Amino acid sequence: MPDAELLSVARRARERAYAPYSGFRVGAAVRAQSGAVYPGCNIENASYGLTLCAEQVAVAQAISSGERRLTAIAVSAESAHAVWPCGRCRQMLLEFGPDMAVLTEGPGGEPLRQTLTDLLPDAFSAETMR
Repeated sequence: MPDAELLSVARRARERAYAPYSGFRVGAAVRAQSGAVYPGCNIENASYGLTLCAEQVAVAQAISSGERRLTAIAVSAESAHAVWPCGRCRQMLLEFGPDMAVLTEGPGGEPLRQTLTDLLPDAFSAETMR
């Protein structure tokens, strides 16, 4: 699936977001090594610490479906700025695809692309614990 299509899946997932507190709706879509794509949206909670990021939901869907290797993630948010995964999500993504592509939309809707290692240099990983 090309980057533009993965971003399109993330945009559609954003429409299903549950964001009654912040109003900041986010959608994500992860592509697994198998080629399957798993969408996710943010799910807020009145107890803010229980809120789930869209990226976490997408990863959870992929992993609970038996995937173990992710190759790309796309993030879409209604914002005048590019929205990249937060630090917590970057760390979670690293577990399943340290070399994955990370896609988002620029201010004009143009696709932007970085690698996860660019977004999370010198990350804590399984190798760090050895």
